[in-house]
Amino acid sequence: MTLAQLAAVLAAVGFLVIAIFQAALAAGAPLGRAAWGGAHRTLPANLRVSSAVAVVIWLAATLIVLDRAGMALVDLPEAISTWGTWALVVVLPLGALLNFASSSPYERFGWGPMALVLAALTLVVALS
Repeated sequence: MTLAQLAAVLAAVGFLVIAIFQAALAAGAPLGRAAWGGAHRTLPANLRVSSAVAVVIWLAATLIVLDRAGMALVDLPEAISTWGTWALVVVLPLGALLNFASSSPYERFGWGPMALVLAALTLVVALS
């Protein structure tokens, strides 16, 4: 296994953890203090829909990063895996900043650092 493949697998696991967490939020689990600013124990309907959309996005991120590292679960066009991975390299640090700025300690000390680690992993994949 190459370094890029290891980074892709680790990033995919991280994306799947986020997808599962967002799916739980969308289903009404009382985990809202750790997401969307931490203002709600159970998310209101509009944020539950946003979490459902986030599930799709994180699952797509999983497929993109694995495809870019040559470990495709679904064969994606090269442009999607290449540009998608670079999009993740850009978006993840921005997400980290938002999490670090949150009033929720779960976001500041959990999701923020996780987003930075995922950004570094996707950068390794993108540069491969």
